[in-house]
Amino acid sequence: MSDVTTAAAEAPPNGYLRVFAVREFRAVFAAHLLSMLGVIVAEIALSVLVYDLTGSPLLSALAWALGFLPYVVGGTLLAGVADRFPARRVLVGCDLACAVCVIPMTAPGAHLAVLLALRCCLAVVSPVFAGTRMATLADILGDGDLFVLGRSLLRITAQSALLAGFGLGGVLLTVASPRQALLLTVATFLASAALLRLGTRSRPARARTGGALVADSLKGARQVLADRRTRALLLLFWVPPTFAVAPEALSAPYAADLGAGSVGLGLLMCALPVGTVAGELYAGARLRPAARERIALPLVCVTLLPYLGYAFHPGLVVSLLLLVVAGAGSAYTLGLDQWIVRDVPQELRGRAMTLLTAGLMTGQGVGMALAGVAAEAAGVAWTVTGAGALGALACVLTAREVRATETRDGADHDVTGR
Repeated sequence: MSDVTTAAAEAPPNGYLRVFAVREFRAVFAAHLLSMLGVIVAEIALSVLVYDLTGSPLLSALAWALGFLPYVVGGTLLAGVADRFPARRVLVGCDLACAVCVIPMTAPGAHLAVLLALRCCLAVVSPVFAGTRMATLADILGDGDLFVLGRSLLRITAQSALLAGFGLGGVLLTVASPRQALLLTVATFLASAALLRLGTRSRPARARTGGALVADSLKGARQVLADRRTRALLLLFWVPPTFAVAPEALSAPYAADLGAGSVGLGLLMCALPVGTVAGELYAGARLRPAARERIALPLVCVTLLPYLGYAFHPGLVVSLLLLVVAGAGSAYTLGLDQWIVRDVPQELRGRAMTLLTAGLMTGQGVGMALAGVAAEAAGVAWTVTGAGALGALACVLTAREVRATETRDGADHDVTGR
């Protein structure tokens, strides 16, 4: 009897502890935690390093933006890697490639252009790693509730690592230079690679395809997006975060408008992740799979509505409450996870998960940029209000398409796109 079967048989109907009974998941979880902390420390250290070298806030911000925008390159041109090579080999290779990219950043003479180019390389590799890991998680935990809980735990870990990583990075930079702090990132990537190599078992590639990698990746992307059901689900993953990032992108000017200082800025940056963690924990621990599916579409349609409260120019406390409530609405993702692992064809799963990650990160990067442009003309409060209104409308339209692709027995895999 496998680890997954044993865990499912002995576990209570709900609860995150079930997934930790699966040995391979424990290795994936630990590797994810280490690599997330390393990435966050790298982003902080690189941003500080670029500012130290140039004195330019724009270039320092660009170092952050480069963590988002190149995702679309790796997610489309390299998506085929996730299915045409054994998953463990891909995961370990991606970690080692990331470590190799960070090592030159630690050299005292590294030029600014080299630093930014290497940051782009990290962002190109990231969606391949994330998509492969997500598809592998279904192999490790099965296609049912354990997969959904495992995915949720990785998201919760990412949000928690974001909160802890900012603090860790700040403390680290008080006792070490940015280049020295980057050495910690190298160590976390190497440790993650070791955990995945030793803690997960080898599995064959999902698809036996030949030809050029880029051509195969683009063909796979077309196949994924031609499936109407898969296309609708991917859009529902992408649309809400594109609008949801507006208050985070504008936290600094909003804190300044409120006169909240650095403490208020920190609280505004933390509010959405705190709400997200709380919402996912509740949905994962207290709701059964059927209930998560029932609430997914209604919840995604209202999750951005708290942003409308910014129209009244609320103070710090009310703003924090609005953000926490909006973040808690992210519990809809558990229902989406159940659908996408059930409805995406097995042979396209790795590519679909890679595209999901690429679109998610690219959408957030575009959303941040557009929020900044809009705030120049309309101000922060009205920009966040507009993001809430337009985002809610976009979510409703996308949710209708998801509902339209449902059938009594599951998804309608119409690969002609009709």
